[in-house]
Amino acid sequence: MDENNHLYQVNLALTDDNDEGLRSLTDRLRQETFPDVEGWDRLGLLLIKMGQFTKAQEVYEVLLHQTRHESNKAPIYHQLGMIKRNQGEYQEALIYYNKSLAIDQKTLPSNHFKLASCYNNIGNVYKNMHDYPKALLFHEKALTIRQLSLPPDHPDLGASYNNIGSVYYSMGDYPKALSFYEKDLIIGQQSLPSNHPGLGASYNNIGLVYSKMGDYSKALLSHETALAIQEQSLPSNHPNLGSTYNNIGLVYDSMGDYLKALSYYEKDLAFQQQTLPSNHPDLATSYNNIGMVYYNMGDHSKAFSYYEKALAIRQQSLPSNHPDLACS
Repeated sequence: MDENNHLYQVNLALTDDNDEGLRSLTDRLRQETFPDVEGWDRLGLLLIKMGQFTKAQEVYEVLLHQTRHESNKAPIYHQLGMIKRNQGEYQEALIYYNKSLAIDQKTLPSNHFKLASCYNNIGNVYKNMHDYPKALLFHEKALTIRQLSLPPDHPDLGASYNNIGSVYYSMGDYPKALSFYEKDLIIGQQSLPSNHPGLGASYNNIGLVYSKMGDYSKALLSHETALAIQEQSLPSNHPNLGSTYNNIGLVYDSMGDYLKALSYYEKDLAFQQQTLPSNHPDLATSYNNIGMVYYNMGDHSKAFSYYEKALAIRQQSLPSNHPDLACS
């Protein structure tokens, strides 16, 4: 692990025992911070949840080295797959997820909820790789298992609706995407505190759809609702905050308000530079977005500089036939 010493500044705000919103969120987050898991495994899960993927990888590589029985390696492979996906290393993520799935398929019934989790995450990787038919196939497998085994307001069921919506969004089928995103939001509103970060993600996704459909006022409202939730519930350097800044920037960009768009894109870039590897595809997207704003403002030299940065990252991190390379 990293042995460097760090000095942190922590900003605290006074509250009291009568703060119902804080108590509700704290109770929920306590449930979600793996109270039944101990030791290094819990540390790794917490690091993933905090967006500290490099440190989480170090933890799980130690655990993998220490684990002798193959059947006990499935959850470790699964978490390594999640880490690699978040680092933008999609082929490696698939390798780890498929190792986990192969072990679980030998030991679990075909409708076990753990298999749904693995199908879901493999679907997420294929979506990242723009292989939408395979992404839908795996997400629908996960949804089928979850519909059979979970109550109708379970957050994992909402996650499946969200992920299918995400695939339809990427395919340009915005009415279907909105339908699945709204199902996810309804479940979240029923099962989560009003300031839970999962609700922020749902509002963000709905905002993205409205933006694509040209309804910018609804898009801004959704993203600003997401940002308000995330600022209450996430660490100040969490990558999801950066994503929300990017989404608000996209709306202002589409409205032709380039100065506001640039301000939000630069906030997103600052987050990503703190939290992502220097060759992560999301950094390329940020550089590309800033380049487009400068181009639209008539500053072509700055635009070209940012386009070059985006292209260099994409050439390192994406396959040669990836559509984003054609856009750089």
